[in-house]
Amino acid sequence: MSPIIAITNLTKTYASGLAALKNVSLSINRGEIFALLGPNGAGKTTLIGIVCGIVNPSSGTVLADGHDVVRDYRNARYKIGLVPQELTTDAFETVWATVKLSRGLFGRAPDEAYLEQVLRDLSLWDKRHDKIMTLSGGMKRRVMIAKALSHAPDILFLDEPTAGVDVELRRDMWAMVRALRDKGVTIILTTHYIEEAEDMADRVGVINKGELILVEDKAVLMAKLGQKQLTLQLAQPLSVVPSELAEWKLALKPGGHELEYSFDAKAEHGGVAALLKRMTEIGLVFTDLRTQQSSLEDIFVSLVSAKGQGQS
Repeated sequence: MSPIIAITNLTKTYASGLAALKNVSLSINRGEIFALLGPNGAGKTTLIGIVCGIVNPSSGTVLADGHDVVRDYRNARYKIGLVPQELTTDAFETVWATVKLSRGLFGRAPDEAYLEQVLRDLSLWDKRHDKIMTLSGGMKRRVMIAKALSHAPDILFLDEPTAGVDVELRRDMWAMVRALRDKGVTIILTTHYIEEAEDMADRVGVINKGELILVEDKAVLMAKLGQKQLTLQLAQPLSVVPSELAEWKLALKPGGHELEYSFDAKAEHGGVAALLKRMTEIGLVFTDLRTQQSSLEDIFVSLVSAKGQGQS
C-alpha cells in the first residue's frame, strides 16, 4: 500500500539564512498515528506548514494521498485537516457558524448531522450558539479541532494540540483521536507531552536542527534503544563494589544499600543471570530486586543529546 504522505528530499531555508529543514524524507502510512518529536526550533512546525500548504518549500516534494502539495494544492489541501498551535478563530462568530463556514470553504456539501456529531464528540454541542469570544481557552481549542474536522479529512495534523489545556480536554481529545484512527484517519501529532506520544503513537520520528534523526516503530525503537535497569536491595550495606563483580560495571547507590545494573533491553538475559549467580557465589545477599525500562522520553533526550554532541 502506498503511503498517504510521501515527503522526499525536503528543504526549507528562510531569507535570513536559517536552514529550518535539511533534506528530510519521510513516508507516513495510511491509518497510523505518527508522533513527531523534537525540541523547540527543531523544524516540526515548518514541516507541518509545508505539508499543509502554509509554507513554501525551498526544494523537494510532498505528496498528500498522491497529490503534490504545490502543483495540486487544492486537492492536496482537501485531504488535510490542521489544528495549529495558535488559537485563530473568528471571535464574533458562533461555534456553529464558524464550523459550518470551514466546511463550506473546502467545497463540501452541507451536512448538519456530521457537524453535530463532531461538536458532540468535542463536548461543544451545548455551546453551538455561543460566540467564540465568550468561550474559555480550552473550549476555543475544541473549536479549532472541530474546524479542522469539519470537511472530514483523511489526514489530521495536531501541532502541540494539548499545550496549555486542561486534563479533561486532553482525555477527550485522545479518545477522539483513537476513534478517528479506527475510522481510517491518519493522525500526525507533535507534542511536548512525550508520555502522550508513548501512549498514542504507532511510529515515532525525531527531528532536531532541521534533520530527521530517526523514524521507527515505537515498540521497535524502545526495544532497540531502551535501557533496562536492575536495582538490587542488599541485606548489608557495601562501601565499594566487590572486585569480583567488576565486569558488570555496577553502580553503588548512596548509603551502600543498593546496587544498580544498566543493560540493553535487547540483550540476552544471561547477563543478569550470571550476575545473580556470581553474587551468590561470593556470599553477597540481596533482599529485593526490581527492573525498570527507559521511557520514550529517556530515549528522545539521549538521541537529541547525541546528535548535538556530534555536531559540536
